[in-house]
Amino acid sequence: MAKKPNILFIFSDQHRHDVLGCAGHPLVQTPNLDRLTDWGMRFERAWTQCPVCMPCRATMITGRYTHELGFTSNVTADRGDTVDDSPFKPAWPTIMKQLQGGGYETASIGKTHYHGRPGSQEAGERGENFDTRQFGDFVKDFGWDYVMEEYDRYGHVQSHVKSPYMDFLEARGLLEAHQEQIRGIYRLTPTHWRGETSVLPQECELSSFIADHAMDWLQSRDSEKPFYLHLGFVQPHVPLMDDPIWAAYYADADIELPDMTMPSATNEVWAGKVKRLKTHSQVQTMTDDFVREGIRHYLGAVSLVDQKIGEVIDTLDALGELDNTWIIYSADHGEMLGEHHLWAKHCFYEGSVQVPLIVSPPDRKNRGVCSDLTQLIDVVSTIAEIGQVAPPEGARGQSLLPMLERGSGGYEYVFSTIEDWTGVRNEGYRFTLHVPTGTPCELYDLARDPGELNNCVEDPAYGEIVNQLKAVVLDHCAG
Repeated sequence: MAKKPNILFIFSDQHRHDVLGCAGHPLVQTPNLDRLTDWGMRFERAWTQCPVCMPCRATMITGRYTHELGFTSNVTADRGDTVDDSPFKPAWPTIMKQLQGGGYETASIGKTHYHGRPGSQEAGERGENFDTRQFGDFVKDFGWDYVMEEYDRYGHVQSHVKSPYMDFLEARGLLEAHQEQIRGIYRLTPTHWRGETSVLPQECELSSFIADHAMDWLQSRDSEKPFYLHLGFVQPHVPLMDDPIWAAYYADADIELPDMTMPSATNEVWAGKVKRLKTHSQVQTMTDDFVREGIRHYLGAVSLVDQKIGEVIDTLDALGELDNTWIIYSADHGEMLGEHHLWAKHCFYEGSVQVPLIVSPPDRKNRGVCSDLTQLIDVVSTIAEIGQVAPPEGARGQSLLPMLERGSGGYEYVFSTIEDWTGVRNEGYRFTLHVPTGTPCELYDLARDPGELNNCVEDPAYGEIVNQLKAVVLDHCAG
């Protein structure tokens, strides 16, 4: 019986869908993601099921929508010393458990975000160290045989917190300088969105550390089982930081600004959301030069992730495993990158909700670009089909494998939810509903307005479309 194929799922954080060479970006260098595209298919209209980290990551192990899992934001558990209040439940059916049952060795290296960013204030007040590795057994309960977990850079600023990467930096005498820099560009400081170049050498950057650990794991494993490796890069998530080498590369790049037209508040319900988006983005700081600098650092962070992906691919090749390995690349959500005068995500604009999605089979045959609407939860069903196991119970997505052969077969509607808002799009329109009150908040006629600049939700000419899409959303949320 032929050995089942290996599966490498590379999942970065906050990678905007069009910041790829293969997507036509004029500046960014991503030769390895371009190579994966040449070896398979890029799905250019893939929607995340939630444009923030934690809920999306829950959908990516279960294949279920966020409202079915019971949480739609990061706030629930983004703090504390324990996993007691985590919205992630080890009893969930997951794709990793299915693969374990199908004979796979499973490993998660990098970011998982199944529990909150370690705040550990209580430990600090007691004068005790707090080691993030204590969460390892909790993460393993979701179906991982091996776990090496790392965190957003914000998790590295407290001197009493310990993690694998912090130990790595401390052993090299670099931890204090790293912590000092992160404190200086911490959340909502004036330089938070403008970004900086890291004080660390490239080989000590967090992306390098995570990739190096993954390569060590691949080289040292002695199992005869096929593997499922989830490689979770933290970057290009904020703070926007590039390494010195890529910073030099982009230093003189001619950065083109996006359209920075601000969102419109069409009604009182939506006005509150728009205000929070603007506050989080610190719109008062967003001069043209400020935004250009943020984009510059973001491009460098993306290119370092790409560089490290190339090293992992080359390691698979050297081990003789590449010809039996499926490689999938995506991200949990995008990054507004100054578009609509916003940073980050938290909304249903294309820059936030649309993500890169590349599927590369072992035969490495180019299958082009699929323009059909797809969803991130499709990755769960795709991995299940590759691993010859059933999807986890309750999974909603569809396998992308048939689309690799025929080039089409997506959805009529795709959905995303954050907090009390659910967004939907089809071929012609994107619509947002405040579900608790039933208030329509956004409607964009994408044929006439692909840049999503004219919110026509209150235009009487679109009344029938608004009512139709409102019914679609309510039916989705009731399912």
